Amino acid sequence: MISADAIRRTLRRSRAEPVAVSKRDRLTPLQQIGLQLICLFIGLTVLFPIIWIFSMSIDPRNISRPYELTLIPPGASLDAYLRVWEQPSANPVSFLTLAKNSLLLAGSTAFFSVAIGVLAAYAFSRLQFPGRQVLMIAVLGVLMLPPVATLAPLFVQLNGINVDIAELGLKFNLRNSLAGVGLAITSGLLPFAIWNLKGYLDTIPKDLEEAAAVDGATKNQTFLKITLPLATPALAVTAFLGFLGGWTEFYFASTFLTKPEDYTLAVALNSMVGAYATQTPWSDFAAFAILVAAPVSIVYLFFQQYIVSGLAIGGVKG
Repeated sequence: MISADAIRRTLRRSRAEPVAVSKRDRLTPLQQIGLQLICLFIGLTVLFPIIWIFSMSIDPRNISRPYELTLIPPGASLDAYLRVWEQPSANPVSFLTLAKNSLLLAGSTAFFSVAIGVLAAYAFSRLQFPGRQVLMIAVLGVLMLPPVATLAPLFVQLNGINVDIAELGLKFNLRNSLAGVGLAITSGLLPFAIWNLKGYLDTIPKDLEEAAAVDGATKNQTFLKITLPLATPALAVTAFLGFLGGWTEFYFASTFLTKPEDYTLAVALNSMVGAYATQTPWSDFAAFAILVAAPVSIVYLFFQQYIVSGLAIGGVKG
């Protein structure tokens, strides 16, 4: 039978020893109050625009100029959200149609940027082939270009491609379609996806793949069953940023698309802005902005752990 003394000795050994902190490293009460005030100021600075936008969204007056901040406006209601849900802009397109287009665009760009990016990143990380360094520098050079710089070349290139598939009843110009906008966005997302995923794959020990090869696994089996599961955090952050890029895309969508039924949420939100401040329905605009930002914020909260770890580790090596 185990004695009480033995249990107590075991518990004492299992406890972690407290870390000694020197008096020199301790903060004085005045320093602690100063740091708390700085953190409070930063928090208020970040939350102030969000509070203001929400306050305007529940203002039933639909004011023409946002000149004051009232946390709870008189007669606060959700009428602006109902108006935006039914028809957010002057075009006869519902919020659900715009959300469907944005979701389709964001989902496809996230999928293809990750699918193509992880294959290229694995090749750069694990394989040695002629021109490897030159291609890596070329990808890095494309990453430095802003997306707007490729707007005109992609417009001309995609405008010359007409899709005509009689069996499926498809006939459209690639530039004037969500598929063309998706290709343009994916081309801009790929350089970041490749570099971020390569940096993470470099941290995965090659010994695991060599051990799998000794057991008879092929290159494809090693990649699918060992490398990809271990790279889940990097895949998650790359997919999320790709989804965010497609969800908030405005430049390509507003320039390429001409049919209102193909518009995205970002394009419809911009169409609510008038030539002058007094011509913008600020309550509807604020409600629409919150509805656009809410899905991405919710996704980020659920996958925050993977996103932070993927960014931290993926950005260390490259």
